[in-house]
Amino acid sequence: MMWRGERRTRILIVDDESGFRESLARRLEKRGAVINQAGNGIEALSSLAREPVDVVLLDVRMPGMDGLAVLERIRQEHPDTEVILITGNVNTNEGVAGIKAGAFDYLTKPIEIDHLVGKIRQAFDKLVRNQEQAREERFRVRMEEQLIAADRLAALGTLSAGTAHEINNPLAIINDSAGWLKSRAAKDESISPAMRKDLDLALEKIETSVKRARRITHQLLSFARSADTMTKEFNLSELAVEVVELTRKTATECQAEVSAACEVKDMRIWSDPYQVRQVLINLVSNGLQAVAPGGMVEIIITGNEKDAIAVVRDNGPGIPPENLARIFEPFFTTKPPGEGTGLGLSVSRGIIEKLGGQIKVDSKLGKGTIFSVSIPRKPIESTDKQNEDISR
Repeated sequence: MMWRGERRTRILIVDDESGFRESLARRLEKRGAVINQAGNGIEALSSLAREPVDVVLLDVRMPGMDGLAVLERIRQEHPDTEVILITGNVNTNEGVAGIKAGAFDYLTKPIEIDHLVGKIRQAFDKLVRNQEQAREERFRVRMEEQLIAADRLAALGTLSAGTAHEINNPLAIINDSAGWLKSRAAKDESISPAMRKDLDLALEKIETSVKRARRITHQLLSFARSADTMTKEFNLSELAVEVVELTRKTATECQAEVSAACEVKDMRIWSDPYQVRQVLINLVSNGLQAVAPGGMVEIIITGNEKDAIAVVRDNGPGIPPENLARIFEPFFTTKPPGEGTGLGLSVSRGIIEKLGGQIKVDSKLGKGTIFSVSIPRKPIESTDKQNEDISR
């Protein structure tokens, strides 16, 4: 039988002798292989472009493009495909030349079918081993990258916590001093109305800036340490409308539109509304930064009895396939230096997974990006509670 696990061996037979080719195809199909056929080199390359295979059985001597020329093209265009040369020449020079050019092996006509099947199995096993080794290497590289990112994340967390605490002290002094000045100015009757107006405006700017700086330090602290989850019942549809209002200023600055479409008006869930709001604001803000002027970002609320689903959709340029698998990695960003830390999506995924949900992304170049956030509608029972219930 010519398969491994659930995967059947895919074979392309290339030979200008139709009788030999079709007879060989029937015999290999009886052994479980999936067969394609080609009568010459041009047909073979065209077939491979449409439908890749695992093993090519390639006749060496064919009119037009000979087997060695076809082999060279296969090695260039389909490096993961194994090639077994078939020659009617008893002289081994052609076979040796083929192996030097990258063929797995060569056989001479007439072909003994069991011997051929054995060679195909060996070629297929080699192909599978190479693919497994390539996957293991990619996994190893990804693990190394994630370990490096984790170290950087931990270091940044420590730095963020220290910086936030150091900034909060002078902020408190500035805030108290501004309050004292406001109180003194209110009691000082010698200040002219014009001067009082300017003074009030200046003090208001100081207080507003202090509040903004405090929000930033609180965000740093929330990044540095994992905040406790505060589970309560809330309406996700109402939260989505709130997020639209909170991001409307950003939308105006980006010359874009932000809106909410709630398919379920009363989507009540038990979760942490503050952390869910943080995730939706981050996704909407990312979408607004991605779209061109006149673009659109929309939050769609839907779901079922088990899960509530918030979809954040934009009509931006989309995410390239090579970046799609990495967008949730810490520090990965495609934004220009100084415009992004690469932490937003990583933190967002961590929040949603902590709440028992999941976040997925789908994107096509030129058609925009869709983030789907799924959150359980009911509180997640702890493992201890589940074990306790089972034991009763």
